[in-house]
Amino acid sequence: MGDLRTTLRRWHVGLCWLVCLPILLWTVSGLVMAAKPLEEVRGDSLVAPLKPIQIGSPLAVPQIEGRPVTAFKLESRAGGPRWIVTFADGESRQADPATGKLLPRLGAADAAREVADRSTSKAKVISTSRIDANSPPLELRSAMNGWRVALDDGTNFYVDGGSGEIVAHRTGWWRMYDFMWGLHIMDLQGRADTSNPWVVTFVALSILMVLLALVLLPLTLRGNGNGAGGGNGK
Repeated sequence: MGDLRTTLRRWHVGLCWLVCLPILLWTVSGLVMAAKPLEEVRGDSLVAPLKPIQIGSPLAVPQIEGRPVTAFKLESRAGGPRWIVTFADGESRQADPATGKLLPRLGAADAAREVADRSTSKAKVISTSRIDANSPPLELRSAMNGWRVALDDGTNFYVDGGSGEIVAHRTGWWRMYDFMWGLHIMDLQGRADTSNPWVVTFVALSILMVLLALVLLPLTLRGNGNGAGGGNGK
């Protein structure tokens, strides 16, 4: 029994050393992510709702140039009401509701104007950079041809270059949360794969470590009890 207990203890200690770092990362990252309400992390209050639209004249049908369309809707933009046309290939464009003509894609100044019109933050725009659908930033998580508008408080707004829609906004705390999420699921590259081999392996080893502890506990108590009884007998 003593040899079995010694062998199990060695395995238990070895597994403890092996999984101590992942367990520490899981605990610390979970604590950081729980430090603030998710609504504050996402910055839900940073983007104002779209303004109501008042229609004072007849609307012209968007001129879609013979391209298949999946949807179009009327929405408010910084420059006034705009048709938002979604084509079958996924591209979205604005159209003038007075003439129906498609409008040019947004430039850097247009994107900054959309953010200034919708943002509730008092921070100022410090830079505007183009986003390529083929290489979107990690914090965006989706392909988009448009603009990243950065504010001086660390918040980034992402504006679609065709529709003028603010598709995402990322606060500084969101980026910290996102990094901790990547540590938590052991996927710092994509930060989306919650069942990657690292997680599965270390979780399985952690369970094995706990099971060994549960087996060792009664064996250790029994061994201590026998030792105490033998001493009293002498």
